Amino acid sequence: RNSRDSSYAMSIASGMNAGRKLRQHRQVQRWADLKYKKSHLGSAMKNPFMGSAMAKGIVVEKIGVEAKQPNSAIRKCVRVQLIKNGKKIACFVPNDGCLNFVDENDEVLVAGLGRSGHAVGDLPGIRFKVVKVAGVSLLALFRGKKDKPRS
Repeated sequence: RNSRDSSYAMSIASGMNAGRKLRQHRQVQRWADLKYKKSHLGSAMKNPFMGSAMAKGIVVEKIGVEAKQPNSAIRKCVRVQLIKNGKKIACFVPNDGCLNFVDENDEVLVAGLGRSGHAVGDLPGIRFKVVKVAGVSLLALFRGKKDKPRS
């Protein structure tokens, strides 16, 4: 292409000494990328998990959360105090009757509920779910493949 071409002249700096300009421009433009922004802003440290995918906690109490309209149900949830930072969060207990496997003062493994920090479905303000109870998978307990260890 010719350097006098209109579309060529509109582009970012070019030439032997354009390296610094190109690098600085790339650094500025990277902040428009959502994944880059999420991993570099430092705001991941502000959420209860502090940047990790899962966390262990102690069950404080069992609670029933009313589903949002138009649904009508009491969703079974637990209040969990995280071991790593002492924050208390509300967690959904999935599957029918699985709340019976979770007792107060049990150690549970908690994960996100699927929308990266947002509430899911008809659960108001619930962002996490219980994955394991006392080191045993909740799904294995639900299916009857394993038993909960006696503490």
